Amino acid sequence: MNDGAAAVLMMSESKAKEHGLSPLVKVKAYASAGVDPHVMGIGPVPATKKALDKAGLTLSDIGRIELNEAFAAQSLSVVKDLELDPAIVNVNGGAIALGHPVGATGAKLTVTLVNEMLRSNVKYGLVTACMAGGMGISIIYENMNVER
Repeated sequence: MNDGAAAVLMMSESKAKEHGLSPLVKVKAYASAGVDPHVMGIGPVPATKKALDKAGLTLSDIGRIELNEAFAAQSLSVVKDLELDPAIVNVNGGAIALGHPVGATGAKLTVTLVNEMLRSNVKYGLVTACMAGGMGISIIYENMNVER
């Protein structure tokens, strides 16, 4: 999968109810961060820390993680620096195995995470990715069908 398009439908809970829709997940918190461009790829580390802080959560609260794998060393560095449990990261394969549809990656990661959160019945999940120039982004989703 190296080419594609995707869309994610997001709206307020009240708007979903107005249309007779039941939300699957909600955005609990999100954050972006930048690092020196010479260490490009590690942006997910500070972005994840910021998002967790905003959500009032710790990594132990996160049940599944979709980490965009720009390349192997980058992914391994993020896993190591955040001390992530590899058993909950990219449980269905990541970009190295499945491909990286550049324009659709954020949506692809989100849909993959949401489906896995619902399948595994976990409360919180994280999508995180690095971007050119040292940026990183992290979004924490909350499964609306799981009680804490």
